[in-house]
Amino acid sequence: MQKPFHLTPDSVSPAAVALSAARYFSWLPQGLQPSPKQLQAIDGLLPYVWPKDRPDLQRTVMISLGLMLLAKLVTIMMPFTYKWATDALVAASGGKLPPVGTSWFIAAPVLATVIYGVVRITMTLLAQVREGLFAKVAMHAVRSLALSTFDHMHRLSLRFHLERKTGGLTRVLERGRMGIEQITRMLLMVLIPTIVEFVLVLAVCAFEFDWRYVLVITAMIVAYLWFTIKATEWRVAIRKTMNDSDSDANTKAIDSLLNYETVKYFGAEKREAERYDKSLVLYEKASVKTYTSLAILNSGQAVIFTLALTACMIMSARDVIAGSNSIGQFIMVNALMLQLFIPLNFMGTVYREIRQGLTDIEKMMEVLSQNPEIADKSDAKALAVAGGTVRFDDVVFRYDADRTILDGLTFEVPAGKMVAIVGPSGAGKSTISRILLRFYDVAGGKVTIDGQDIRDVTQASLRAAMGVVPQDTVLFNDSIMYNVRYGRPDASEADVKAATQLAQIDSFIAALPEGYNTMVGERGLKLSGGEKQRVAIARTILKAPPILILDEATSALDSHTEKEIQDALDRVSKDRTTLVIAHRLSTIVHADKILVLDKGALVESGTHGELMAKDGLYASLWNRQRQAEKAREELARSLAEDSGRIVDGRLLGVTKN
Repeated sequence: MQKPFHLTPDSVSPAAVALSAARYFSWLPQGLQPSPKQLQAIDGLLPYVWPKDRPDLQRTVMISLGLMLLAKLVTIMMPFTYKWATDALVAASGGKLPPVGTSWFIAAPVLATVIYGVVRITMTLLAQVREGLFAKVAMHAVRSLALSTFDHMHRLSLRFHLERKTGGLTRVLERGRMGIEQITRMLLMVLIPTIVEFVLVLAVCAFEFDWRYVLVITAMIVAYLWFTIKATEWRVAIRKTMNDSDSDANTKAIDSLLNYETVKYFGAEKREAERYDKSLVLYEKASVKTYTSLAILNSGQAVIFTLALTACMIMSARDVIAGSNSIGQFIMVNALMLQLFIPLNFMGTVYREIRQGLTDIEKMMEVLSQNPEIADKSDAKALAVAGGTVRFDDVVFRYDADRTILDGLTFEVPAGKMVAIVGPSGAGKSTISRILLRFYDVAGGKVTIDGQDIRDVTQASLRAAMGVVPQDTVLFNDSIMYNVRYGRPDASEADVKAATQLAQIDSFIAALPEGYNTMVGERGLKLSGGEKQRVAIARTILKAPPILILDEATSALDSHTEKEIQDALDRVSKDRTTLVIAHRLSTIVHADKILVLDKGALVESGTHGELMAKDGLYASLWNRQRQAEKAREELARSLAEDSGRIVDGRLLGVTKN
């Protein structure tokens, strides 16, 4: 497959790309030359239309262009066949209609008519063969560039994705894919053939008629294209507004449907509908303007062409009367003009479609021009895990320049040990796991695994050495088997079942009608929070990494289930380096060491017993949680007792008068 096209400082800058592409359009007037972004998009497409590693596709492009030229040569013969047939008929009839019943189908008119039919069939066949051949090139370009963009999106940083809406990104990918197909087809299968046909028509006019016809047709082409370009420029702005409102509406719809339960919780269906309708109103207005502007464009084009056609027909009629042209030539100029109208009309469509396609893929190219915030060094090596000792050494981290999250944090997770990180909300606990996975790079200090700075190793090897059970588990809209096997795609069915058994979800899966083939729904919404968490634990078990990160892994579970899962996690984490980010302190009392964070700094460390003896922040958090748990237990007991007193709609011990 063609090597992906990426605009990075190490390869080609957007400015260099624009400069490179500008040479293709330097002949256009200044006001009509494509913008730098459009030049970037066009130049970015070229390696995909002419892939260097696919000589078979290069041959297909050349054959397609050859067929195109042959088809246009055949096409330009059609007006000649009209002329020959007409002149032959006039000659056969002596310049007048033959008497009724007289046979005037002599050889010359019949032959000219047969030639016309053969030419028309040949033209059609050549065009269709060319279209069929070029489809392979066009769809390869679509696939290659769409795949490059999709792959690039995955390489971009977490910050990029957090700042953008997923629905908008998928729309960019979808529209860009359609735009690529439009542009490749329009440029090579319509624009170039149309230019060739213009040149051939003007040559025929110069040969068969005189300079006046060439002048009128040239003036018509220039006026037609000028009006089309100006009107299209106006329409592109309207189209962009329509696309933006469409993307906004689509994003809001996806966001609302993904949060279906939340909408129901708050009875916000009407509010969501109104929010969605605001975007639809903008889309509706822009759509009306789009269709109105199209009507104006078509009307103007028809007027310009009809004036030129009328002028040529008048000149030809005068020439016939003067005896310098035959009637066949009068028919021929009409056929030439009408034949010219088809590619000319396509030229308007070509410009509109190319501009629309460029508008659609502009955002795709913007995504491609985004440089990944986190990138492997050129000499990065694979991480070599011996024991799995993790160390944060004087780490400073900021999401924004004026917002310090971690301030000189130093700690170590010894190989094969479990270290828990606790602290109040906003202390920077979850940030630690994101730094360790290298979703972000530190602003100061360093993070090492077995003495290797994680910035010096490849991201793929770093993440391969880690297993994560996040607080908010999101599953793929696929089967349970697929989601568990995501931890190790080549795992056998027996390995998958062993992992689910260890995660204590095997009995639940066995009870389902479709078992492991059960679909979990969008983001796993068909499963409960606890079931999703168990699936996440199972796929991490299957991955069997040397380093585990448990980011509040039991937060979605009830107390009974939490105990069961905790036992499973204890077995999985045995002899593995484990970093636990905990909210429920009861789950980490057995940790080898507990680190207490507050405002990005390490304020306490030790075992559970040591920290309780210090009577500091950890003890305060522990006592507060115990009081909250005790209050919940008392409330549950009270509710149970009250429900036990109610029999047949009345309280026990209370009688009716």
